[in-house]
Amino acid sequence: MTRLLIANRGEIARRILRTAHRLGMTTVAVYSDADAQALHVREAGSAVALVGNASVDTYLRIDKLLAAAKASGADAVHPGYGFLSENADFAQAVLDAGLVWVGPPPEAIRALGNKAAAKQLALAKNVPCLPGYQGHDQSNDRLVAEAAKVGYPLMVKATAGGGGRGMRRVTQANGLQAALDSARSEALSSFGSGELLLERALLSPRHVEVQVFADTQGHCIHLGERDCSVQRRHQKLIEESPSPAVDAALRERMGACAVALAQAAGYVGAGTVEFLLNEQGEFFLMEMNTRLQVEHPVTEAVTGLDLVEWQLRIAQGEPLPLRQDEVRFNGHVIEVRLCAEDEDFTPHTGTLMHFREPALGTLSPWERAGVRVPRFDHALQSGGEVAPYYDSMLGKLIVHGASRSEAIEKMIAALAGTQVLGVPTNRAFLAACLAHPVFKAGQALIPFLAEHGDAIRQTLRAQQAEVVLPAALGMHFGSGLGAARALPCPFAKTLRVLHGEQVLAINVTEIGQGLLTVSSSSRQHTASCVRGGNGQMFVTVDGLGSTVQACRVADGRWHVQVGAIDVWLRDASFEPTAGPTSASRASELRAPFNGKLLAVKVAAGAKVQRGDTLLVIESMKLEHAVCATRDAVVAAVEVAPGQQTATGQVLLRFEA
Repeated sequence: MTRLLIANRGEIARRILRTAHRLGMTTVAVYSDADAQALHVREAGSAVALVGNASVDTYLRIDKLLAAAKASGADAVHPGYGFLSENADFAQAVLDAGLVWVGPPPEAIRALGNKAAAKQLALAKNVPCLPGYQGHDQSNDRLVAEAAKVGYPLMVKATAGGGGRGMRRVTQANGLQAALDSARSEALSSFGSGELLLERALLSPRHVEVQVFADTQGHCIHLGERDCSVQRRHQKLIEESPSPAVDAALRERMGACAVALAQAAGYVGAGTVEFLLNEQGEFFLMEMNTRLQVEHPVTEAVTGLDLVEWQLRIAQGEPLPLRQDEVRFNGHVIEVRLCAEDEDFTPHTGTLMHFREPALGTLSPWERAGVRVPRFDHALQSGGEVAPYYDSMLGKLIVHGASRSEAIEKMIAALAGTQVLGVPTNRAFLAACLAHPVFKAGQALIPFLAEHGDAIRQTLRAQQAEVVLPAALGMHFGSGLGAARALPCPFAKTLRVLHGEQVLAINVTEIGQGLLTVSSSSRQHTASCVRGGNGQMFVTVDGLGSTVQACRVADGRWHVQVGAIDVWLRDASFEPTAGPTSASRASELRAPFNGKLLAVKVAAGAKVQRGDTLLVIESMKLEHAVCATRDAVVAAVEVAPGQQTATGQVLLRFEA
């Protein structure tokens, strides 16, 4: 292997580039039209265009990827994760083309990449599995009959792929049909296969996965576990190692089962065996992911190993560099996934106006020592576009601490020091999850966000309301709209700022030397605004100081970061006092984000009730049901299935 083609994009492409370059390999990137200016394209030795934007036209096209390998002279292909990384046909095509495939053999992918087949193999090796149905008969009649045998609650799962796509939880029989249709549709769109299985659902388990590695000489070891229980829509948000619920004895048992399953399939390379763990210490197989995981840096940080290097060396026939008894675990590691979504998990696209990694100079020595600077765990750059064609994950932050509590505090500090402006992110939501007493106590189970998400959102919104005043001052003065004058202005200037549905009127008098007298809501404050570097302002209100960064986004709003809190404002100083009434706003349903309209569930004249699904939009590789917020009668449908929708576009109109 001398010239490696990376059949992926974004942060995982950059991650692979780092190790390949360190090992002296020449690298080749591929890119869609939307990724033409992406960092992984610029950092690779060379790059080949895959004409098109959507994944199905680019990163999922085996013919285009093989053509790129041939044109670039590559002799090996690394698939990263997602896209075709678990596609046995792609692996076989790479081998048939005479190239080295950096991954497991196609036969192992087929045996383990399909959840139904993996479960059959696991049962043969006495690996614990939940009761369910994974048969070839995929008719709805058969699935309904089998569901009655399995019992409720149950999980409907796509047998192919991963990432939580094609997965639905069903609590009662009357919800099964809709779950089957939705899961099958999403699975077909994501993986090209609508095959499903049924499985008994555990109500409050942990999600614990074991990293395994195998070489071509028949050796296989595990590298410990990762706890991934904090997740939304069956997709992980926070990962850590070791798990708060796993001791050495349980780790040995789970690791032995994971290794046995991998060896039974003739596995080679990196893989992850995922388990559900209940409070009694019983674990059950979920699936095996036959690729490198998004959260592999957690294992790298806790073991001190480079898993991509292991992949590349094993692909060339080298043996595993360690025996099981030589693997060491050090300290505690936490990773969070920074996503382009708000606190309600709604995905967002747009232009990234400003990005800055956590500045090491702003962190104390104990924080700085453990932060894995996300230079190689993101693909972000100021001015870059967050497109609707791909996953909402923007990057990952990884920290290492001597203890779990130390790692939590380091991660909260790192999130506060990360600046991402232009699109909503879950940065503050992640920090709030980490600070939650249930998570801090190590008691966060899979239902954590279902049980505590609303309270976390309420806390965030209260925090946002508390910092609207410094945010508005930072927006006004830090943006160049306000005082950069040497002389103070003796007259009060009225600023009007829209935050959500509320207009805040602020009277500001500049005293001089950056000092202000501010009155808002019949209260008077003493404030100051001092310009800093990189467009930052340091705003003090009544003695409480905050670092404020503000930028104006394409729709005229301002995205303001006040310390660890994100606030979205609109300058309403020159707008009419009377805006649209709530009644007129309620007469329209607008698209909450960019995406592809998959289905319209209503027609003109239809009577709908609050909570009814009106449309289904696919965005960032997930299906989202758009529901009625009140009882209404549909007056007009303004869109059709298959159409691309833009944020704010009118989808439906309702009768007054």
